[in-house]
Amino acid sequence: MLALDSLPEPKRQLLRQVAAQVSQIPGVEAVVLGGSYARGMQHADSDLDVGLCYQEERPFPVADIRRVAAALSTRGTPVVTDFYEWGPWVNGGAWIHTEITKVDLLYRNLDQVERTIREASEGVVQFDYLQQPPYGFPSVIYLAEIHACVPLHDPHGRVARLKEQVAVYPPKLKARLVQDFLWLAEFTLLYARGFAAVSDIYNTAGCLTRVAMCLTQALFALNERYFITDKTALAEMAAFPLAPPSYSEELARILSHPGATTGELCASVHALTALWQSVVALAGGLYQPRFAL
Repeated sequence: MLALDSLPEPKRQLLRQVAAQVSQIPGVEAVVLGGSYARGMQHADSDLDVGLCYQEERPFPVADIRRVAAALSTRGTPVVTDFYEWGPWVNGGAWIHTEITKVDLLYRNLDQVERTIREASEGVVQFDYLQQPPYGFPSVIYLAEIHACVPLHDPHGRVARLKEQVAVYPPKLKARLVQDFLWLAEFTLLYARGFAAVSDIYNTAGCLTRVAMCLTQALFALNERYFITDKTALAEMAAFPLAPPSYSEELARILSHPGATTGELCASVHALTALWQSVVALAGGLYQPRFAL
């Protein structure tokens, strides 16, 4: 597996050790490598992200995860959560510090993942703003995780079957994300103009970052790429065939100094509106304004 070949030997041995131990826990349906190593975007200090998949009706005992985590840890007591303690999507796991690298165990309810994939194929998406910074958790992340992950233990082939389901980007998902996020960006820009006109920095800046998130989500969908994290989104977009010229650079220019005066704030809103118009042009008939603003 190419993703495993990219691991330095000490990390590879550690990953094998982790996978061997957690795969023996009753209720662990599958074990996968995720994160930067699965996606080929790792660096020297990248953690090992290991997904622990389970069936909704037969979850594994968290006490067994605590036991394995404690045995692996070389620095203090590891953080181990119960199910859904971190929230409804990033639904639990463990942070383990070892001498080789940090290991993150991430729980994944396979029935929830399967429902999300099925809904996405029909253009149904969810967005949990409070789940994680900076812009929340879109349900399409589950599709991205399955698409990228490397199965380490999948005896019943369930992860393999899910990977087949996300091999092609769903057309209805693309249409829905492009339409919804470009509309939300247009609607937010309307508010931004009003806030900028009265020198309301707090609300203008909030609108600008909200629009930036919307444009990024729309561009991922336009390019039929599953969005997985804001941390690497702009780096990934540099290779997109459909994107405004110098998109990341223009976005950075606008957001680095939104302004302290009415004139500066209005100029930032105007510049971001121009960037939105560029994305709308790329979307073609996939975007139709819902109302005349």
